[in-house]
Amino acid sequence: MKLTPQQIATFSRKGYLSPIPVMEAEEIVRIRAEFDRLEAEEGREKSQIGLLDRHLDRSFVWDIARDPRILDSISSIIGPNILLLGTHFFCKYGPSHRFVAWHQDVTYWGLEPPDALTAWLAIDDSDTENGCMQVIPGTHTTGIHEHGKSEREGNLLSINQELTMTPEDEARAVDMVLRAGEMSLHHGMLVHGSLPNPSTRRRCGLTLRYIPTSVRQVKLNSHGKRYTAILVHGEDREQHFEEIASPVFGN
Repeated sequence: MKLTPQQIATFSRKGYLSPIPVMEAEEIVRIRAEFDRLEAEEGREKSQIGLLDRHLDRSFVWDIARDPRILDSISSIIGPNILLLGTHFFCKYGPSHRFVAWHQDVTYWGLEPPDALTAWLAIDDSDTENGCMQVIPGTHTTGIHEHGKSEREGNLLSINQELTMTPEDEARAVDMVLRAGEMSLHHGMLVHGSLPNPSTRRRCGLTLRYIPTSVRQVKLNSHGKRYTAILVHGEDREQHFEEIASPVFGN
């Protein structure tokens, strides 16, 4: 659904918007069942952070990435010409000490300009009891900060990156509580992270990374690779990325 002018202004000021209702109850039950099957196939260890770009081989992920309700919200912020840069499941099992350190999404993506938007769709309820995402409002306006390495055991980020924040900054952190089927949006430069999941409930979310077609990749990403991208809305006049064909799934 299109965002209202008030929502767009809030996003511009704070760098995030949450919660945004997307899926009806029966839809998210079906999606959760699809993820449960994927999780059973891949195992819990891989399902924590190892399920990347499954829109290329799982139709339910591809359908989510192209859902008009999500893309309408995305286009309200970054415009009509949208590339899907990637998808990534984050799944925290509890009780566990695993956490996501403070970081900015675009730090090691090599994008110019660093203009990316992440949608975080809750597959399970995500709340303070099971380690929901936290954000520090307004930090998307201060540029990309240098990240170090986390000294704490259990960081789920791919290269153990961590951004040191002051106690004053951490005191401003906002919990992004989401019911299953709701999503949040956050700017690629917004500082965010999440605490461990001390509960016995799983906390699974699907991140969907979108960029306007005007963005280019000028450096390799943290995995030493160039991104592929798929046009999911509008048209791509710039052709900055080597686009791959949209996946095709049989009935």
